[in-house]
Amino acid sequence: MRALITGGAGFIGSHLAEALLARGDDVFILDDLSTGSVENVRHLKNNPKFHYVFDSLQNRHLLAEMVDESDVVFHLAAAVGVRLIVESPVRTIETNVNGTQLVLDAASKKRKLVFTASTSEVYGKSTNVPFCEDSDLVLGATTKGRWSYAASKALDEFLGLSYWKEKKVPVIVARFFNTVGPRQTGRYGMVLPNFVSQALAGAPITVFGTGKQSRCFCHVHDAVEAVIRLVDSGRAVGEVVNVGSDQEITIEQLAQSVKERAESSSEIVYFPYDQAYEPGFEDMLRRVPSLKKLFTITQFSPRASLQAIIDSVIAHFRDKRKPLGEVETPVFLPRTANEAGEAVAP
Repeated sequence: MRALITGGAGFIGSHLAEALLARGDDVFILDDLSTGSVENVRHLKNNPKFHYVFDSLQNRHLLAEMVDESDVVFHLAAAVGVRLIVESPVRTIETNVNGTQLVLDAASKKRKLVFTASTSEVYGKSTNVPFCEDSDLVLGATTKGRWSYAASKALDEFLGLSYWKEKKVPVIVARFFNTVGPRQTGRYGMVLPNFVSQALAGAPITVFGTGKQSRCFCHVHDAVEAVIRLVDSGRAVGEVVNVGSDQEITIEQLAQSVKERAESSSEIVYFPYDQAYEPGFEDMLRRVPSLKKLFTITQFSPRASLQAIIDSVIAHFRDKRKPLGEVETPVFLPRTANEAGEAVAP
């Protein structure tokens, strides 16, 4: 198989590239490096089946050529992290919606299979846990910047499914739930790498809100296997499928577990949402996926335990051996509303 991965130098994209290469596929990546990194794929460059282009989806001629050369397109390129999204809403909407439109349009010429990445954020403020793919989406007001991400990804889903229904472009939509593991950066507010980098540096581990909010964390290797199985199954076209783990943990429990497994002396500190973000900031108390549909289609269930996931992230940060002053540990101080950002799954 010849696979094109947009956003292939990113966190999930680089792991997907590894897995596809390991089974003998030809892999092409297209990434503008706005949030991805050459370091994520440097170790793949000597593989003769690995090909990379660092350019934008906006280069339509290049995109069309790369799609044409591929059997399947894994569309992972997107605005990353709710912190970046709240601070740059125009970029978020343009990147997500326009990028997906360009990929689908290129794929429609020869009806190439498109796997498009969505997010658990689209469930919004729903309290109907566990979240099922056919559940109603409950988004906040348009005056709340964080919901622009969820809205843009929901529109991506509508676009993809419309191309399938109207133009017969085979499309698969996956809603990722808090995928974590080595190479994920805390730069845009992702909670686990932030906790780990803070713990290893002996800095305060910062928990936003009460810490009672819960999330489910899935190791990137499990997520990638689920993605490949969905594409290989032949049964996922035209479907929306949750991809993640259903191991639920509160954020304060996560902080305590990171502290213990890193053997850290860090203090766990709490920041009220109105100080960490903006007045009236909205969060979801629980975010848990139903994995019934994923299992029905792929016969796959995530295997990595949360302890193993935490240990893998700790090992990755230790291997990087950054000087203390270079750890990716943002300082969370009270900020004004127009400076507020948000961490993914805080």
